[in-house]
Amino acid sequence: MATAQSHTFTYKGKDKKGRQIQGEIKGSNTNLIKAQLRKQGIIPSSVKKKTPRPFSGASKAIVPADIAIFTRQMATMMKAGVPLVQSFDIVAEGAEKNALKDMIHDIRDDVSSGTSFGSSLRRHPKFFDDLFCSLVEAGEQAGALETMLDRIATYKEKTETLKAKIKKAMTYPIAVVCVAIIVTGILLVKVVPVFAETFSNFGADLPGFTLFVMGISDAAQEWWFIWLVSVIGVFIAFKEAKRRSNRFNAFIDKYSLKIPVIGTILYQAINARFARTLSTTFAAGVPLVDALTSVAGASGNAVYREAILKVRDDVTTGLQLNHAMRSTGRFPVMMLQMTAIGEESGALDEMLEKAAVHYEEAVDNAVDNLTTLLEPLIMAVLGVLVGGLLIAMYLPIFKLGAVI
Repeated sequence: MATAQSHTFTYKGKDKKGRQIQGEIKGSNTNLIKAQLRKQGIIPSSVKKKTPRPFSGASKAIVPADIAIFTRQMATMMKAGVPLVQSFDIVAEGAEKNALKDMIHDIRDDVSSGTSFGSSLRRHPKFFDDLFCSLVEAGEQAGALETMLDRIATYKEKTETLKAKIKKAMTYPIAVVCVAIIVTGILLVKVVPVFAETFSNFGADLPGFTLFVMGISDAAQEWWFIWLVSVIGVFIAFKEAKRRSNRFNAFIDKYSLKIPVIGTILYQAINARFARTLSTTFAAGVPLVDALTSVAGASGNAVYREAILKVRDDVTTGLQLNHAMRSTGRFPVMMLQMTAIGEESGALDEMLEKAAVHYEEAVDNAVDNLTTLLEPLIMAVLGVLVGGLLIAMYLPIFKLGAVI
């Protein structure tokens, strides 16, 4: 029988002496809570389910990193010999986010009622994709769920680490550029006009560079609201286009691979993800054609999704995997060679895992090199923007001093 899900409720009421009393109590629903309070000699006037504070950690949404931690904890519990249902209780008790805790309780209740673990996960497609569920189901059918969970946990951890490295490469320069734009805007709107008012009393011709900056400042003061709305509008339009249009996403995916340095990092990350995902699915006993379908969905890039689906179609006709990959022209020579060796030796999953490790390390090194290169470049850009504005404003003062 399924165990009722427990929630925290707040209550107000009177005790046996008629004194007002309030507090918190755990239970499955308000009726049971009221009955429990009456047994304790409390007459409840109101019982409400407690909601977390808007900005508390418990109210935060579930992110992929939480799923990776959940998978690792479940793998650890089961390897230690803890029964599956009890493992859910232990992991849920340690979860900090209420949303994650509730989801684990839902899965536990489904499994307790006789539903398979994989089928229970499929009821939460927002957090567990088809690849994750298929691997769990394969582990259940093979009677090696703990081993499969360990493989999935490793896969999720490596994937999230790779994503974090890519975000690190993107976030730092974007954040600094945004700060530079904001500082420049403040200088143009607030500082330059003060100097302009001072220069108006000079009665002398101003340098061309100063006049140019003052012209930009006048435009910024007059049109700043339109500029701001335009930037926000472009940002919102970009997000909506990415969310709604597959063609736009394909366009972004295609040309992002051609960006200097950044494109190389994305290319290596995609190959690492391809090798890691295919290695995990193939080692789990998933047929190669089905595994390639899952890998295509997990590629994260429309160009490579189409290429992997073409590989799948070629493999279906009897072509070897390495030859099918070579025909797309999308995979590096090293990946092709390691795939060929893996097919010939019968150790495809091991060779793909080695390829995944190689490309993950390549991404790590590329991100470190990019950060090292960007720091002086960003400092130079900031120096040109801020320093140029200051020079433009102080240039007339220097000239005036020279005349005196």
